[in-house]
Amino acid sequence: MENVTDRIRNPFDMRPPCERFVPGYGDANADFHVVGDHPGVHGGLDTGVPFTNDAGRRLQTALADAGLLRTTGDSPEVDGTFFSYLHLCAPEDEEPPQSSYDDLERFFDAELRAIAAHVLLPVGAKATAHVLETYTAQAWKTEIDMEALHGTELRGSGFLVVPIREPAEWDETHHDRLVDGIETLRSTDYRREADLGRFGAGNDPYMVR
Repeated sequence: MENVTDRIRNPFDMRPPCERFVPGYGDANADFHVVGDHPGVHGGLDTGVPFTNDAGRRLQTALADAGLLRTTGDSPEVDGTFFSYLHLCAPEDEEPPQSSYDDLERFFDAELRAIAAHVLLPVGAKATAHVLETYTAQAWKTEIDMEALHGTELRGSGFLVVPIREPAEWDETHHDRLVDGIETLRSTDYRREADLGRFGAGNDPYMVR
């Protein structure tokens, strides 16, 4: 089922309990959902758009090279992609307390399920840990090795997951590894849909995961 909204900024009108926040941005019918930590880490405080600080632009460039963005910048033109944060409120401190993440998780989860992307791309250890613990059946009992996971495909519960190392920590190899990983994934049947319409009357397809 497709969303009917054509809004790019905050398509589901999220209203978290804070004065400053950076809502989701992108295609409400995206196949790829990029998940960041919070605006203080991954940008957006000045532009209102996630991943628009220096490190975020580095990520944007890689996503554009992989075919997920048509343009980069303060208002990137997306191509089947959506951006959002675990903690969409602008933190007063460098790192919000866990209780604040817990309180805002309902907004993130509602947006993630509304987008219903096929591929989740968590950025950084915090977002990756949350996505793996919440949206996959895999048990991660040891510290997550972002260097090893960067740009690799993991199976989730209804999702594919491609973790991304914190862009501020990239060296000259991380851009190409991410681009190669996404391009390889896009060359496969990553949607993993079946047409149940063939069992009903008429010729209309009914695609489900």
